[in-house]
Amino acid sequence: MEEEDLKNELASIRSIMERSSKFISLSGLSGILAGVYALIGAAIAYYLLYVDLHTINPDTHYHIVGILNSILNVSVFLILGFVVLFASVSTGIILTTRKAKRKGQPIWGNLSRTLLFHMVVPLVTGGILIFIFLTRGYYGIIAPTTLIFYGLSLVGASNFTFSDVKYLGLLEIALGLIAACLPGYGLLFWAIGFGLLHIIYGSMMYLKYDK
Repeated sequence: MEEEDLKNELASIRSIMERSSKFISLSGLSGILAGVYALIGAAIAYYLLYVDLHTINPDTHYHIVGILNSILNVSVFLILGFVVLFASVSTGIILTTRKAKRKGQPIWGNLSRTLLFHMVVPLVTGGILIFIFLTRGYYGIIAPTTLIFYGLSLVGASNFTFSDVKYLGLLEIALGLIAACLPGYGLLFWAIGFGLLHIIYGSMMYLKYDK
């Protein structure tokens, strides 16, 4: 009986230490939904690229660089990307706030601010770089760049939340590097990285931490 009490006490101490050193209120469900939003966005983008624009030369069917030559097309995809981003961030904030209240962890404290800082710096840096690429017409490397910088932000933030986040970040970086070697398939890699991987990761996090 004393051994059982000792185990329970150690578990309580471990839980307290983890709560004080890591932000453990990230919602797995928000990851799943973010993946769903990304797949929907990718499906719309595919339709606009390869179905709606029926005048595309078949020889350049899989080459986004040749399709995104007009300012109008670029604007449409930027708007689509911002809509997906807004939906994902909004869902994440709502579900994470709900989970934080349930666990009794403040949603806005030193931990969450530190976590946000380590995520925002790579994301903002990548966003500025992508804007530079857009102004210069380097459309084919935008998808790899988004995956790589997003992965870097997750790796940096993983020190202040669940360690599982680091592995998602490493996968995103690897996927971005592969996408950089295969120009013309950016949309496919974007759908895998932000869609499929998010759904798998979110499901694992939900079953592991949210149940």
